[in-house]
Amino acid sequence: MDLYCVMGNPVEHSRSPWIHARFAELTGQALDYSRRLVPLGGFEAAVAAFRAETTGTARGCNVTVPFKFEAAALAQHLSPRAMLARAVNTLRFDDDGIHGDNTDGAGLVADITLHAGVALAGSELLLLGAGGAAAGVLGPLLEAGPRRVVVANRTLSKAIAVVQRHAALALQHGITLEAHALPSVPGEFDVLVNGTASSLAGGEVPVAARVLRHGALAVDMMYGPAAAGFMDWARAHGAVPRDGLGMLVEQAAESFALWRGVRPPSSQVLAELRALVEGK
Repeated sequence: MDLYCVMGNPVEHSRSPWIHARFAELTGQALDYSRRLVPLGGFEAAVAAFRAETTGTARGCNVTVPFKFEAAALAQHLSPRAMLARAVNTLRFDDDGIHGDNTDGAGLVADITLHAGVALAGSELLLLGAGGAAAGVLGPLLEAGPRRVVVANRTLSKAIAVVQRHAALALQHGITLEAHALPSVPGEFDVLVNGTASSLAGGEVPVAARVLRHGALAVDMMYGPAAAGFMDWARAHGAVPRDGLGMLVEQAAESFALWRGVRPPSSQVLAELRALVEGK
């Protein structure tokens, strides 16, 4: 049996085992996917232990907080988007070593354009945060062709560093790319993506509502109760709120295709998962 897992701390809340089990069922793939709670400072040892399993052959794993930077350092081969993000959420174990990729951005773009039905091409987009979550999605967001992208963060220097790393890609696509501190974000936006830890920490939305154009799409990368406050805020200020459940399923579909060479029916699985999460 081919073995896969998700590694993180915490990880007990992860829906990834359900998602990948459903993908496998719908595509006729035989695999086992589990959760693995990894102690802080123990990521490399946990990957080695997983690969040494005797119950099957470890083929890869997903990586969640707080190990995405460690996963990038561990991989011998990085995809271009993982190199740009400097963070990895998908590892594949091949004969020539460990391959690292970041499927978060592709998952977010797919959810916005396919499931939310919002075109990113020509839009003005605000990305909140400059940590691993935001860095992981900025490259694919730029490749989707917005007109202007602003990265806003509490610590301006971190936003500047992320923008500088993506400057060549923005120039290639003719996109205006800016870095700003959160209190001083100029203008209004068609799409807002919250990549900060504010929802996870139960904090207030870290930007003023004036940045939202009426009818703007406001996406939180979190889902479930963690995203409720952000979604209520967006709705109260005339925006269309969206949680990160679609991004979760679409990034998982990208990982599954990377591992198995088969594209799973993500729309069906998203509908089933949303019904499960919402108790319908």
